[in-house]
Amino acid sequence: MNEETALLNRRTAPPESKINNSRLYLAVFSAVLGNFNFGYSMVFSSPVIPQLKSPDADPRFRLDANDAAWFGSIYTLGAAVGGLGAMLLNDKIGRKLSIMLSAVPSTIGYMLLGGAVNLWMLLLGRFLTGVAGGMTAASIPVYISEISHKSVRGALGSCPQITAVFGSLSLYALSLVLPWRWLAVVGGGPALVMIVLLVFMPRSPRRLLSLGQEDKAKKALRWLRGEHYDTHSEVLAIQNSIDTQDKVTLSQLATPRFYRPILISVVMRFLQQMTGITPILVYLESIFSHSSFALQPRYDAALVGVVRLISVAIAAALMDKAGRKALLYTSSMLMFLSTLTLTIVSLKASCPPGPTPPNVTLGLEQGSYGNPGASVIPLISTMVFIFGYAMGWGPITWLLMSEVLPLVARGVASGLCVAVSWLTAFLLTYVFTLLVDWYGLYVPYLWFMIVCVLCLLFNALCIPETRGRSLEEIENYFRTGRTFTIIRRSTVRSS
Repeated sequence: MNEETALLNRRTAPPESKINNSRLYLAVFSAVLGNFNFGYSMVFSSPVIPQLKSPDADPRFRLDANDAAWFGSIYTLGAAVGGLGAMLLNDKIGRKLSIMLSAVPSTIGYMLLGGAVNLWMLLLGRFLTGVAGGMTAASIPVYISEISHKSVRGALGSCPQITAVFGSLSLYALSLVLPWRWLAVVGGGPALVMIVLLVFMPRSPRRLLSLGQEDKAKKALRWLRGEHYDTHSEVLAIQNSIDTQDKVTLSQLATPRFYRPILISVVMRFLQQMTGITPILVYLESIFSHSSFALQPRYDAALVGVVRLISVAIAAALMDKAGRKALLYTSSMLMFLSTLTLTIVSLKASCPPGPTPPNVTLGLEQGSYGNPGASVIPLISTMVFIFGYAMGWGPITWLLMSEVLPLVARGVASGLCVAVSWLTAFLLTYVFTLLVDWYGLYVPYLWFMIVCVLCLLFNALCIPETRGRSLEEIENYFRTGRTFTIIRRSTVRSS
């Protein structure tokens, strides 16, 4: 009798083939336009600073070394503010509305950049676009994870990183033909398109169920999964997850159920920046200018964008096949080997004793590696580092943050992660310049190499494998103490 009942249940259960993800892909595309804008605005200073430092630049906002440093770094401060703002907005107005709201500072920021008449307008414009970037970085991964089916959540979770890299590549390409003011005009477009599309997209089913709007949640799920999708089991799973959680108190935060996933997410974002990705990208053009590479420096950034895009695409294809941990191991090893090589090469280079010239940019431009014959080695090592980062610790950190954070604190915790990430990036960029001035490049590269070892250990000891797991199973992993038990409990109840 039990076998007949089980057979009947299998026949009546909706098969996975009835899931139609076409509208889900449209919703994800609409949201990640914010990440496209994020990638575009983050590297906006790269082609603009040389134009504003040139002798024929407008004297009203011609940049000296200090102004250029602030123009490049103030974006990260804005992103930290945006991440903190998303802590409140994600749980107050929801993920979708938070993403849409990010278009306001983005649009105002690009208007200031495009119409700037003095330096303060440039700096304020950069800061506001950073605020928008921080908001989208905190909200979009969570929104995507909550609307995605677990069978495609891994691949779709890589979309924010892919579109951010594509946004950077688009800016590099456009900078070859457009002056900086027109780059600002183009930069305001994606956010406006994002708002128009998101108006027609559903809100997160989990958000709707948390507000007690079950009918709207079912409607959203049918829109995302297809008209023939049976929403009953998924709604029950989501509702059960919501019902087992109350408002988090300080005493509850001291329990492994809450502090473990939050700490994993925060430490991953911290380690992600401490690998040195931000300062390496900031000084990438200077490093390339001393290689034996045949391309002119203005094409080097575009080449890096292509490499980053290819590696993130590979990670997206392998995310649900190889698993998160395997890609993180591969990423950490590639970054370790490349930073080890960079440390050895820069240590052997001939460097003058004492501090280098007044600013690090001049020091790098005058040849930090010394031996021209070995210049191709830093080039290859840097490309391997960027490839490794973009294949693992770049996209997977975003994805895991949205997967492991407890539902009841997901909005606040994701904003905290973004704020920690960008504050670390800002501070590390300035420490990097000081270390290069005092000791040369080998000291920061040595530090990045040590951090890559820590990444390997942290992945081995602390990060769970979430491939093929529902968000409810992942939450149960931390609730019950290191085991995924929802499936086994469901089996017992149904037998």
